[in-house]
Amino acid sequence: MVSKIAYALGDFFEWTFQILPILGNLPNILLLIIGFAAFFYWMNEMRKHQKAGER
Repeated sequence: MVSKIAYALGDFFEWTFQILPILGNLPNILLLIIGFAAFFYWMNEMRKHQKAGER
């Protein structure tokens, strides 16, 4: 039973990885943009805490 689930999961991931060459560099760019947005959001939150006198 567990091996059927593992093989099904492996087949699913193998299928999804076939899409990546079609997308080209787009997933990398999206992850980079999301990472930068999260970083700047977090830095803004830290600045707010610092102005409020919190540590």
